[in-house]
Amino acid sequence: MVVAAHHSGAPPAAAMEEAGRKVEREEQQRGTRGSGRVAAVVAAGGGGGGEIEIEMEAAAAGGAAEASSSGQRHDDAEEGGLRQRPTWKRFLAHAGPGFLISLAYLDPSNVQTDLQAGSSHKYELLWVLFFGFIFVLIIQSLAAKLGIITGRHLAELCMREYPKHVKYGLWLLMEAGVIAATVPGVLGTALAYNKLLHIPFWGGVLICGASTLLILTLQCYGARKMELIGVIFISIMAACFFVDLSNVNPPMGEVIQGLFIPRLRGAYATSDAIAVFSSLIVPHNLFLHSSLVLSRKLPSSPKGVKDTSTFFLIENAFALFLVLLVNVAIVSITGTICADNQLVDDIISTCSGLTLNSTSVLLKNVFGKSSSKIYGLALLASGQSCVVATSYSGQYIMQHRRRPSCSTTYQHICNHISFCVAICPGSSPQIQ
Repeated sequence: MVVAAHHSGAPPAAAMEEAGRKVEREEQQRGTRGSGRVAAVVAAGGGGGGEIEIEMEAAAAGGAAEASSSGQRHDDAEEGGLRQRPTWKRFLAHAGPGFLISLAYLDPSNVQTDLQAGSSHKYELLWVLFFGFIFVLIIQSLAAKLGIITGRHLAELCMREYPKHVKYGLWLLMEAGVIAATVPGVLGTALAYNKLLHIPFWGGVLICGASTLLILTLQCYGARKMELIGVIFISIMAACFFVDLSNVNPPMGEVIQGLFIPRLRGAYATSDAIAVFSSLIVPHNLFLHSSLVLSRKLPSSPKGVKDTSTFFLIENAFALFLVLLVNVAIVSITGTICADNQLVDDIISTCSGLTLNSTSVLLKNVFGKSSSKIYGLALLASGQSCVVATSYSGQYIMQHRRRPSCSTTYQHICNHISFCVAICPGSSPQIQ
């Protein structure tokens, strides 16, 4: 900005002072006081006349740098305050996403795979679960780091980075995968309602859809509420299967050997091992995990990013370890029962073709009605949690945003339930 004052008899110093005050007033009005430099240039004119020019050079780059530096100092101070909190409080602030994504490894399809593996091979395929969960931990930790470092979830990055035909093809495949993963949850929930309350199969499907829609409305109050639901479901399944395991009382030495010694003996051992490992491949969990970490306040400093990644890794490892124990319990239950040489012919025939439905009958014949009811409650928690987790991850895939809206929740659940209702007439006779 240039301010020119023509000298007509007034002293140059007085004119410069007056022009300086004018520039200062303009700076105060614009809120940029102290962000510029004032230079006075006196140009002498002919005949005793002169012109005084006051040139104001705006330091925009300097002001922006100062603002950025101030914001950085504020963020560093805030992160420093967070690091001064006790470690266990900082860990609890990051706890939750691991439990919600772990629900996918306890869905009804996983439960049936574990039941069949135990009935056919006793404890010999437990090592597949152990090493499989190690790979799961590695992949899920990478998904969490993706969200921490980039500040975007996987679906959003796919939509930004890939060409149009690739990203829409990937979106269609993932939506189909989410629906396919939801179907076992709906069917398992309906079967559990039938075993516990004798509700018709189609009624169980409708109840599952209504309860899922009700649970997903909790996301309007924050992701932590959904993560709490995940903790509750895992706790119910763990308590139920551990109670049934205590009734079975398997030999712990053989269980530990099965966990750490790889063996493939017996008919169809290789194909069953592949089935157990394949049940741990859950692509939609990568989208969900990279989204859930964004619900926390993510730091910008390298030290803060490292600490956040460590906390999420520890929390995810703890949740997956608990889920691994539940899967081991499921395999051990049927492995111990079906390996008994004193079984009658009816129980032996049941073990040869074990399903979710026949497992309830098996437990009822061996341990009584109470054990069958406990199993039914675990199956209900397994199916309902599966539908909730897959629907929640499907919303992120559908919207490509950080936080799904309640309208998208309704739309996504209606898509799943309408599909499941369409397959009920053909599938219910086989399950029941």
